[in-house]
Amino acid sequence: MRPLTSSEQRTIRIAAIGLAVYLGLFGAVKIGQYFQHRRAAYLQLVADAQNLRRELQPYDDKVAVVKKLMQNFNLDPARLSRSTVVAEASAAIQKAASGSGIQVGPIRESPAQPAAKALGTIQFEGTGQVSALMALLNNLPALGYPLLVDSVAIASEPTRPGQIKLSLTIIVLDFEIWKKAEAPHA
Repeated sequence: MRPLTSSEQRTIRIAAIGLAVYLGLFGAVKIGQYFQHRRAAYLQLVADAQNLRRELQPYDDKVAVVKKLMQNFNLDPARLSRSTVVAEASAAIQKAASGSGIQVGPIRESPAQPAAKALGTIQFEGTGQVSALMALLNNLPALGYPLLVDSVAIASEPTRPGQIKLSLTIIVLDFEIWKKAEAPHA
């Protein structure tokens, strides 16, 4: 190969510099477009997050109310099991009754009718002083189960003076049906 003349070398240098400048500018444009797309995607993500925050904002009050109700009534629907809720509620009632100083009598559990929106009924009998019985009635909503007192019968206990006999019929509500129930259309 023959040696290059100085004008040929200069032409090659100018061409190499021109090619480097072109590739640099082309690369800079491509890098700029890449970062511009990334920034646009980030701004879109920020806008979506702000829209979602605005959509969820009305539910903050509802969440606070539900949390307060769950704390007041010690009710956590996530830990309730359909198959065992009646037995667990019965055990909680017995524990609360014995803790209040009530002598627990017979307790009968029976399944509810399918159309009743309830899991079962509990018939509770116990004897004790008036203050203990009222304390039990007051504590029933805070046991952590969806209970509804259907009937209350109070009678004096003839064999024990100062004692009162209490008979309760308690309905254990089906919390899953109540969650799925739609609001009535007006």
